[in-house]
Formats: sequence, structure tokens, C-alpha cells
Amino acid sequence: MFEKHKNFIIFKVLTIGFLTLLLLIPTAMISELIDEREQRRDEATSEIDAKWGSKQTIAGPILTLPYKKIVDKDGKAIEQLEYAHFLPDSLSISGTIAPEMRQRGIYQAAVYNSNLKFQGAFSQPNLKDLNISPDMVLWNDALVSVGIPDMRGIKENIKIRWNGKEMNAKPGLGSEMVLGGFDSSVFEKGMIEKSRTSAGGLNSGVNVKVALDPANTKPIQYSFDLNLNGSEGLDFVPLGGETTLELTSSWKDPNFGGAFLPDEREVGKDGFLAKWKVLQLNRNFPQSWIGNSNQGMLASAFGVNLLIPVDEYQKNSRSIKYAILFIALTFLIFFFSEVMNKNRIHPMQYLLVGLSLVLFFSLLLSLSEHLNFNFAYLISSLATILMVTLYSRHIFKSSRMSLLQAGIMIIVYGFIYAILQLQDYSLLVGSIGLFIILAIVMFISRKINWYEIGER
Repeated sequence: MFEKHKNFIIFKVLTIGFLTLLLLIPTAMISELIDEREQRRDEATSEIDAKWGSKQTIAGPILTLPYKKIVDKDGKAIEQLEYAHFLPDSLSISGTIAPEMRQRGIYQAAVYNSNLKFQGAFSQPNLKDLNISPDMVLWNDALVSVGIPDMRGIKENIKIRWNGKEMNAKPGLGSEMVLGGFDSSVFEKGMIEKSRTSAGGLNSGVNVKVALDPANTKPIQYSFDLNLNGSEGLDFVPLGGETTLELTSSWKDPNFGGAFLPDEREVGKDGFLAKWKVLQLNRNFPQSWIGNSNQGMLASAFGVNLLIPVDEYQKNSRSIKYAILFIALTFLIFFFSEVMNKNRIHPMQYLLVGLSLVLFFSLLLSLSEHLNFNFAYLISSLATILMVTLYSRHIFKSSRMSLLQAGIMIIVYGFIYAILQLQDYSLLVGSIGLFIILAIVMFISRKINWYEIGER
């Protein structure tokens, strides 16, 4: 029937095009499977985080002074309790992060234990800038608070040393006004994840009651240690007039994020060392405020994330986007064999070959969950090439053509693998590769008389 068909070429091209589009249906199903497995991975890591401690963002210390304010209500003078908050002149943080991998099923999550030392100084609160009368301040009820998102991560009692006196911190912030200025609407992608501040968020922490001497004019020294578990990353809010941070860890793949990058950093096979310095002028909030009117503090948070460099689901997701290229180029080989060698290939044979190409992505996904992605890609591609080559040997009835087809498939799989490795240059390499492929197709088909073939 095909030999007598005057529009053989058009009919065949339309058939191949239809089969290619048809194969995009199972391809889309595998793509959804990748997303589903990635979501399952996220759920598993979240379960690990929930038991160990989630991503931590430390905000503190903050000095809070309660004071009385006379307000007029319905013509009557009423005494109302307000809170004034003051940030330290200096905040120096140093510490180590001890990472480890925890596993749930086939999924892994990066968790850590951090040992942090905080020290610095507060100046005597400047009440004049806030229009507060010293006589109205409850000096004996002052609070020092430290915001900690996930209290489950605290591994040792926190003792705050205030002007030479050591006191045990209590859970809670003492007042909802202390960190009430941390508005969740200011969370920025890539800085602090809103999901990591659930279950209390930065409305949780510790506090200690301190008594201030209004006659004191000397700086008030403070210090405390924090032994804290967490996962994924550790961030800090630069509350000091000058904030310095020095972190060391054995983690080899840190991702420095947030509003500020390290001024100095060393990353090597033994881990990393990073140093930050943030001034009051670098952030967009003041050193003192009243109530919970201060907004935008979290936008200035910075720190480090423990990056797991190999994300098999991301690579699977990127690879399946090239599925149509795999299918189209393989079908193109079969089509040229049909045209140039006068072989007739049934649409069902095209379909079976196409299904084997689609199953490559399912095989790659399942293997990459248990093996290194590169090794999984090698096994999956070789298995697919071998299956298609053996099948095409019976279709072409020519070892030469089947070996040529195998060689081209090896080049295609190698080309896609190279694109997956070159994230920054993938578009450039992909465009050049497609241009070369088109040029080769045009060169091979330059002497084909398409009219003659169509009239056979």
C-alpha cells in the first residue's frame, strides 16, 4: 500500500509526528512521577527536621524596657504599659557547625549541631530619642531576649552573663512585643523560608530578667553560649551596631545566602571558614523602637546553608525535558534508513522503539535514587541503546545500519549528559548542538530526490 501511495513522504512524516506527540503522554506521566518522588523526599526530610530541629534563625539579644504611658481615653487619663526595645552597640558571634547526614528510608537530610558564642555590649538606653521619661520606666523589670525559631534544637541550658552576673534563661520572649516586629511578609526567596518559621517561628525564644541602674553610664557587657541543633542552614539577624560573625565547619559544600555574603571565606576539602561584618548602616532598621512597629528585620538575615550538591531529582527533571529530542532524533535515524535503504518500517515498530526511549527516564529515576546519578545515567543509556540496537538489527536487516544507529544514539545520550553537567552554558551548548545536528541532516539528505520517493 505504501509503495503505491503518491504522498508517501507526507504520510510517513505525519505518522512519525503523531507518534512523537503520542509518546509525550507517558513522558508527562514520568515527569509527574519525578515531582511526586521529589515531594516524598521533601516530606521525609521534613520528618527528620521535625525530630532533630529545623532551620534556625537567631535574633538576639534585644533589651526590652517596660514603661508606663499616660493616654487619654474618653476624657480620662489612663496608665498604659508600653515596651521600648534597644539593640546592642556590638555583637560578636563565633562558632562551629558539626554536620551529619540523617537517613529516612532512601532519603537523606543534612542536619547539624552548632556551638555558638555571643558577646558584646549595650550602651545605657537612650530614652530621649524615644520621648520616654526615665521616671516612667520600670527599671527592675527589664528583659533580655533571644529569638530562636525551633526551641526543640536547644541542647543545653542557656546562661546569660549580664554585666558580670550569670543568670539562667527562661523559655519564651517575655512579651509578644519583643519580636513582634518580625513580619512574615518580608520573607524573601533564597533568604529565609517562611515554612521554616512555622510552629512559633520568631515568636519563640528565651529571656532573662535584668535590673538596670538608671544612673549607670558605662557600657553593659553581655555574653552567652548556645548549643543548638538544626537542619539545612543557620542564619543570624545583624542586631548589633556592628555585627561580626565567624563560622567554621567540616561541611564541604556551603551555600552562603541571605542579605550579606562573607567578607572572607575559605572552602576546601576539610570544610569552610567564613567571616562577616555588618554595620548598622548596612541594614534598614534602627537601634531602638517602641512596641512592635519595627518591620523588615528578617530581610537583613544572613548565614550559611548546608548544600547537598547532588540533587538527583533536579537532574532527572532537566533530563526529561529533552525527551522529545531523544525520540525525534531516533525516529529520524529510522526514517532515513527507510528512505535510503528502501526498508519499510511499520508505525507499531516506531511506537515500540519510542516506548523504550521513554522508559529510559523511568529507569534513570529509579536507579538514581539508589546510585550515583552519573552511574545511573550510564546504566540506563547503555541498556536503552542495547535494546533499541538489537531490535533495529531485525528491522534494518543490516548490521551496518544498526551499528550506525547505535553510534548516533551514543552521541545523542552523551550530548544530553554534557548539557546536564553544564548548567551555566547548557543553552549555548544545546543551541550549537542542535545547529550541528540540523546541518548534518541537511548534508545527508542533500542528494535525496523526495519527489521520486513519493512517487514510488
